[in-house]
Amino acid sequence: MTAPTSPAAEAATPSNFIRSLIDEDRRLGKWDGRVETRFPPEPNGYLHYGHAKSICLNFGLAEAYGGACHMRFDDTNPTKEEQEYVDAIIEAVQWLGFSWGEHLYFASDYFDKMYAMAEHLITVGKAYVDSLSAEEMRAYRGTLSSPGKDSPYRNRSVTENLELFQRMKAGEFPDGTHILRAKIDMASPNINLRDPAIYRIRHATHHRTGDRWCVYPMYTFAHPIEDALEDVTHSICTLEFEDQRPFYDWLLDSLADGGFFPRPVPRQIEFARLNLTYVVLSKRKLIQLVDEKHVAGWDDPRLPTLVGARRRGFTPEGFRMFAERIGVSKSDSWIDMSVLEDCMREHLNEAAERRVAVLDPLKLIITNYPEGQTERCHAPNHPLHPELGKREMPFSRELWIEREDFMETPVKGYHRLYPGNMARLRYGFVVKCTGCEKDADGNVTAVLCEYMPDSKSGTPGADNYKVKGNLHWVSVAHAYTTEVRLYDRLFAHAYPGARREGDAEDLERNFLDDINPNSLKVITAQLEPALRAAKPEARFQFERHGYFVADRVDTQDGAPIFNRTVTLRDTWKK
Repeated sequence: MTAPTSPAAEAATPSNFIRSLIDEDRRLGKWDGRVETRFPPEPNGYLHYGHAKSICLNFGLAEAYGGACHMRFDDTNPTKEEQEYVDAIIEAVQWLGFSWGEHLYFASDYFDKMYAMAEHLITVGKAYVDSLSAEEMRAYRGTLSSPGKDSPYRNRSVTENLELFQRMKAGEFPDGTHILRAKIDMASPNINLRDPAIYRIRHATHHRTGDRWCVYPMYTFAHPIEDALEDVTHSICTLEFEDQRPFYDWLLDSLADGGFFPRPVPRQIEFARLNLTYVVLSKRKLIQLVDEKHVAGWDDPRLPTLVGARRRGFTPEGFRMFAERIGVSKSDSWIDMSVLEDCMREHLNEAAERRVAVLDPLKLIITNYPEGQTERCHAPNHPLHPELGKREMPFSRELWIEREDFMETPVKGYHRLYPGNMARLRYGFVVKCTGCEKDADGNVTAVLCEYMPDSKSGTPGADNYKVKGNLHWVSVAHAYTTEVRLYDRLFAHAYPGARREGDAEDLERNFLDDINPNSLKVITAQLEPALRAAKPEARFQFERHGYFVADRVDTQDGAPIFNRTVTLRDTWKK
């Protein structure tokens, strides 16, 4: 019986080549119409933007077809894996809004079964213990244009192979002495079928199984078995696994013949990974950025990790929108960073309440406003959602305004404050600039204005004044002074490390040379008093400036620190 598809999910999920393949499998009645996918990270690092695409795809497909997506950790390499990464990955997937229910698995749960399957392959003549060194194995493997050669150990007897493999398991040999290989075809045009390694010796403590094992399955051996043991129907991988699919199929067919799995076995489908401009998604390069302290850690808001994105204020909804917008393809292509940023802006424009912040403060003194007097102005929390009401903003004689909102000698088209000009203080009064104060070096230290008492916003008199400039402000006496971090793209070049037009042919560029020196600017800003109560991860639009989030790590009760998520508009367009 074919599993039902959610009508809402069907409508929300655009068609793509993967869905077409799944639809055909369901039409043929394969797996009784079930759709089960999996997200199988290795717990050896933090998830990045590319993983977000895969997470949204795999969990989204399962949701669309009324199936399940398995959360599985491929923990087959004890030398690189840690519980810290397991915890961080679980937190990141949950933050994106996905749930796996009862389907949480680890490759290490299946080590006993995998070992038994390896012994079976030896017994039926489809695996052997090789004693070549790593260098010798590479030499025997051949090249893309020339076939490989059989190892001199390839024809060991089943008895000898079983004995050696069992002694490997017993810990009798040091790392690298022997390796278990599948016996397929050393002359195959697909280099991945030239007797690939399936088990190696590793005397290392595993984060879950401790020292119980000293032989561990290779990822390419483990991951098809995990899919089959979990009854996964469609194993969605990125394109670099396309050449591995023949081994995936060979292995599962061999084990199904041995009675380990029912047919049909899982189907592997490949799609193009995310290639995003202005970032690096290579695990090696991300580690280098962290280890060499080009960033402040794995959760640095400039780093394209999901934990960094969360700290920057990116939203799960924005990532889901991004995944839907870019779709899935069978061919590699580049997605501009502006697409991801626009998805964040689109969601935050709807979701983020508005607040006022002055990032480059200059004092404004209203000379005809009574000293010591304060009154309340009212500002909408969200112009698109009047049901969210208004908040009070205290108004007083001395205000903070943006330094760019005053110009002693204005340029053509400048409509803000300059001597003799009038402008409106947003949500407040109309003021007329009468001059400014300067220090001994001639720097402007304060702007002097007079206000029109009958011009308050929301009153009948407000319509009596037609001015072009509209300025935001914060009362000096009530302002919340805090640190604000203005984050920008980590790299100034769209393709970090790539040769540019005009470069010499022999020039080798380092991706670190493309780090944007202006990717972080830390300032002290003056914020409206309501922002003092912001909790960690509370998001706001700072009017005129962009979208900001209260830092989830450094924010304290009553003392939030804010990170810029994105500007209001794309400032990188040429």
